[in-house]
Amino acid sequence: MHISSNDIRRGLQEGEFFPVFQPQVELRTGKLVGFEVLARWRRKRLGEISPEIFIPAVEKSGLIDRLTQVILRKTLASALLKGNNLTLAINASAGQLLNSQVPELLAAVFAEYGCALNRLIIEVTESALLEDLEQAQGTARALKELGCKLSLDDFGTGYSSLKHLHALPFDELKIDKAFVGSMLQNRQSRKIVASVIGLGQSLGLNTVAEGVESYEQVKALLWLGCNSGQGWLYGRPAVAEEALRFLADSDSGVTVALPDLPVDEESILAGLDGIPTQRLAQLQAIYDGSPLGMCFIDRGLHYVSVNRRLAEMNGVPVAAHLGRRVDEVIPAIFPAVEPFLLKALEGEATRGAEYTKPSWNGNGQRQTVRAYYQPIHEETGEMLGVSVALMDVTEQKRLEHLLREKEEHYRHILSLHPGVHWILDPDGKVIEAGAGWEVLTGRRLEDALGDGWLRMVHPDDLATAKDGIRITLESGQPPTTEFRLMRRDGHWTRVRVRGLPRRGLSGEAICFYGALEVQDDSTRMDGVD
Repeated sequence: MHISSNDIRRGLQEGEFFPVFQPQVELRTGKLVGFEVLARWRRKRLGEISPEIFIPAVEKSGLIDRLTQVILRKTLASALLKGNNLTLAINASAGQLLNSQVPELLAAVFAEYGCALNRLIIEVTESALLEDLEQAQGTARALKELGCKLSLDDFGTGYSSLKHLHALPFDELKIDKAFVGSMLQNRQSRKIVASVIGLGQSLGLNTVAEGVESYEQVKALLWLGCNSGQGWLYGRPAVAEEALRFLADSDSGVTVALPDLPVDEESILAGLDGIPTQRLAQLQAIYDGSPLGMCFIDRGLHYVSVNRRLAEMNGVPVAAHLGRRVDEVIPAIFPAVEPFLLKALEGEATRGAEYTKPSWNGNGQRQTVRAYYQPIHEETGEMLGVSVALMDVTEQKRLEHLLREKEEHYRHILSLHPGVHWILDPDGKVIEAGAGWEVLTGRRLEDALGDGWLRMVHPDDLATAKDGIRITLESGQPPTTEFRLMRRDGHWTRVRVRGLPRRGLSGEAICFYGALEVQDDSTRMDGVD
């Protein structure tokens, strides 16, 4: 289609050019942060003309600045910026970036509508910088002095991105939609996206992904550290009236419901091949500083990565693990761990498996290890390998053994006690009573369990007995109290309760051991059961 300068002038005069607005959203929150403003042309007889056709014609005709003024005036007149902090992003052509008058033109339009230029983002492509980089630098500095922000559009598709990124004071990088669209299926695209985001992070630049169309893309972009996105998932380019309704209908600027974003071990390790350098360094620091032994093992059972703690537990340096098979590094215990590794490679996780092994410090003792094996898949479902986490529970097992021995000791001592021994749970319920209970009260042991023993306490002493239990539970101190208890012959006898708390690994009272000691015999009290 041939478009002449007269066609463009006529279209500008008759109001055929108009803006449309595509939402830009903060990925982490789903909050609307701005719009990209795009020019459209609808001719009265020919209908809408593609920007790919008319934009080059407008630039060639020398009318691009006038078109920019028209689009900006209609945008600012639409009141999209009133009562909010939204930004507007517009595209600048190569000619405009080389035109020293453009900053003044933009300032005049914004002043006309009482808007601050810090709401404006100027998007430029690398092709706009090839003709005269020095002149482009001058225009860019002038725009920055006015408060505008600069965005490098379609980053990664040009020939000398790093040179231009260094030469101009950019605030933002936009990731080309071609890479975003294929990143879930194509590892190379994913690595490019990750590299662009990592570069933006290291330079302190905002990163915007174009062409976002699915929640799966949002998840991947969020994990890689991308800040914002635009695309059909959030909204197609719309005229001002529709954009205003979109803004009004949104809940405090939240455009869409956020996807479910579980931060689990699988999603972390599956993304490591494309993770930005800065985040990888942070993860590595956490990885090496973990008190757990951690490693990643590939499908061939080779160590791919190992943290320092696991190397210590195996008694083998980190470097001596990498690239070697598990059975080569730990031949003595490989038979114990091989079944779990093979199950994980078949897609079945194992959590909390325990086995013993020689101690890493070579003291001849055995070490007890609790192990977790998690299968890791590529985003496309392909099996990558196994994530392994090991916890040294030797000391915990030793303490548990000591507690069991201590418990048996308590039970043995109580069984020799001439009185009636009992065990209370943390809620003050009797969970066990000795045979002396039946001898003293004539009631079955089952009758004493729970709160059953209270039915044998003298009515006048119930409050004292209950208070004694309550104080013990609240303080965790050894129980000691006195009350009268019904004997098997129908007489009341005064008894004293003594006991000791059994404490868990963290010091909390997990039960109480004790005994009833008969103090004296009282006369029978008829009429009271």
